[in-house]
Amino acid sequence: MSESSERSTCVNFVKEPVLRKLCELLDKSTSKGWRKLGEIVGSDRRFRVSSDEMEMCSLKVLEVEGSPTRTLLRLMGERGCTTGHLLDYLHTLGNSEAVQCLKPPGLQILIQPQSVAVISGRNLRLSCYAVGKSPVQYQWFKTKEEVPNSFSPDLVISPVHVKDAGFYICRVNCGDAFEFSRWAQVDVLNVAASYGHSYHSLEGRVKLVVQPQAQRLLVGKTLQLECGAVGRPIPRYQWHKNGVPIPSASKRKLTIPYVMQDHGGKYRCEISGNNERMWTNEVEVVIAPRISIQFSEAMECSEDDIYALGASPSELLLNSLPGQLYATDKVALLIGNLSYRNHPQLKAPMVDVYDLTNLLRQLNFKVVSLLDLTESEMRNAVDEFLLLLHKGVYGLLYYAGHGYENYGNSFMVPVDAPNPYRSANCLCVQSILKLMQEKETGLNVFLLDMCRKRNVHDDSAPNIVLRVTANIVFGYATCPDAEAFELSSSGFINGVFVKFLKKRLLDDEKITVVLDRVAEDMGQFDATRGKQALEIRSSLSERRALTDPILPGDSADLALAHNRQWAKAHELPESMCLDFDCGAQIKLGFAAEFSNVLVIYTHIIKKPEDMSFCQAHVTDLSQDLDVDPKEMNRETPEETGIYLLSSSLPQHCLYTRLSSLQKLREELVFTVCLQGTFTAMDDDPVHWSKSVNIGKPLIARLDLHRAMRRNSCLQTCLMPHSPSRSPCHSPGPEHHLHLHHGQHQIQDYSRLSPQHTSAYLDVYEPLQGAVGGCHETLSQSCCEPAYDPAAGRPVSPGRPSIPIETTDDINELQTVFINSLQFQH
Repeated sequence: MSESSERSTCVNFVKEPVLRKLCELLDKSTSKGWRKLGEIVGSDRRFRVSSDEMEMCSLKVLEVEGSPTRTLLRLMGERGCTTGHLLDYLHTLGNSEAVQCLKPPGLQILIQPQSVAVISGRNLRLSCYAVGKSPVQYQWFKTKEEVPNSFSPDLVISPVHVKDAGFYICRVNCGDAFEFSRWAQVDVLNVAASYGHSYHSLEGRVKLVVQPQAQRLLVGKTLQLECGAVGRPIPRYQWHKNGVPIPSASKRKLTIPYVMQDHGGKYRCEISGNNERMWTNEVEVVIAPRISIQFSEAMECSEDDIYALGASPSELLLNSLPGQLYATDKVALLIGNLSYRNHPQLKAPMVDVYDLTNLLRQLNFKVVSLLDLTESEMRNAVDEFLLLLHKGVYGLLYYAGHGYENYGNSFMVPVDAPNPYRSANCLCVQSILKLMQEKETGLNVFLLDMCRKRNVHDDSAPNIVLRVTANIVFGYATCPDAEAFELSSSGFINGVFVKFLKKRLLDDEKITVVLDRVAEDMGQFDATRGKQALEIRSSLSERRALTDPILPGDSADLALAHNRQWAKAHELPESMCLDFDCGAQIKLGFAAEFSNVLVIYTHIIKKPEDMSFCQAHVTDLSQDLDVDPKEMNRETPEETGIYLLSSSLPQHCLYTRLSSLQKLREELVFTVCLQGTFTAMDDDPVHWSKSVNIGKPLIARLDLHRAMRRNSCLQTCLMPHSPSRSPCHSPGPEHHLHLHHGQHQIQDYSRLSPQHTSAYLDVYEPLQGAVGGCHETLSQSCCEPAYDPAAGRPVSPGRPSIPIETTDDINELQTVFINSLQFQH
């Protein structure tokens, strides 16, 4: 019998062994059992089960061998419910064991991989066993990437290293069908060799192998406490301070980026697993105030004297040590323009900005991430970025979108730029650098993911006189007079530059070394070899890295004011519960996808027993936001355009995505409308509504929509100058130039013709209307579903055969992954 015919079978005709197993599972479960199934079915008008019928089901527990589940399924079958409907309900219920009972035996995973914590240098084994009607093939993944040569049920890594830590999943193929296993998290602890001699089995008790260490720190430094245990399944952690659990401190490493004196105290961590609980040693953290000391003459101090002054002996000499460099703060402005009004639309900037935001936050950057800005909004955003800069700060500007380069100056194109555009319509990057130099920043990094073609409509050359400073780094996604590419795909993927940049950005290396390695990686990419090469221009004389620690300077009050300014633009509205007169209770939640993109979701917490259907949605939003009503209040995040944040949102909600918050002129006021039907009212819907005011969320507080009041960036952008007499454009070749073409990246224009196109891509000719160049589009045929004859692994068309990004919550990860499968074409 085919799978489609089995799905159309009435639940009353389910085979007795299957029904018996199903009843056993649902009768025993509380949170995912028959009662919850009845609630889910009760919201479906086709097979609605009344409260009286549910009570009748519950009384079956009083009978010998009575089963509430069996009675509930009989009632559903009498109303025409099929096994296909029941499978959908069980998926919503989240009872995977019950789902497996009903699934056809064509392919079943019998043994799921388990999360595990291991010591570096030992062996790692993950197992996944499945049975099917024909031979079964396996393929292991680490997040989205295939693990090489991993075609067996057991994934063995010997020896395992810290870099092998992460989330793993196995895809099992059987003919045209395939299934994914559960996610398994692998935590690899780097422990001294002497510790490992007493370690024997992962299957036994949880073993504590890393203890936290006491610390003495100055105000403003970063506190890092680490502990670790090995075992299978992976142990759970909860940090405590002075005997009280610390909220959201449930990882092995506890990090507090900017400590104050009240962070001092006694810390320890509770570790649990396999029905065991143990504690680490309790350690003391001392936070001393920062004191300025001036010695007018030679004097002799003991170590205790130095500590009494609030510093360790090394602290007083730290800044004079060669190679020990600090940032007084780290600030990044990320702009991705994709929805152009008069020029070709782009896709990659949204994904690129999102990924870089998450990576830079791991490096303790204060990140402002913005999408689709007009000229005035871009200039005001730059002004707000400059307000966060002061002496010694590391400033980073990333831009993805249309752009061009004239006479050594780079121009970023806003989404409202006319066609054709000129320098007066765009932002000059070098003018922004000039303003950053006036702030005496410690490091200026520009990552420009845009084309650098000559703009034939613009002959002006801004008169920008730059200081000679040894702290400037430019990373251009492509060479002069060339395009920057984004890969053509039906989904959302990175552009070529960020595809390789994100793999290196967290490296603890000088920033130019990081970019050198990115250039080498790009040079090995067949799809763009000979067409796009990273160019690095640098005047950096010190070994400054994005991983450098933050050590606030003398202007502590100024730093605090900047922290508040940044926090002001990233404050989310608090979640709230709304009580309606009918007795229903609605949760209204909020999440930020970018600094100017807000997600609103509604969830039914409670509804009256006599209410058969209940749904809440938001309406009456400000016209400033220009939200399409068809994309509001959708049942999945993806339907409303939330592709990147979907894995971290709660399920079973209605979602609305509000973009372009920078256009919001007034406080955001909207209506939450509740619609419900009652059993006794012949299905006539009843409506209730409440007005909600959440103020100005996220970047809306900064009023980027305003007229360009400061005009500081504008003044340096619009000063024409003869190209022959134009001052030095820093950083230029006279400083320090790295130009990377890779081994085979000599421009061969014959390769651009269709008959010479690489098997990896189809190259589309530049659009004639895209003045000044644009992101080119590459289409990778290797991304399409295909059959791999070498490995003998068929990949079914329709569902994607690679896993999505992971989250820290492995249970949510499993559900999100299965629910977010989409068709590829």
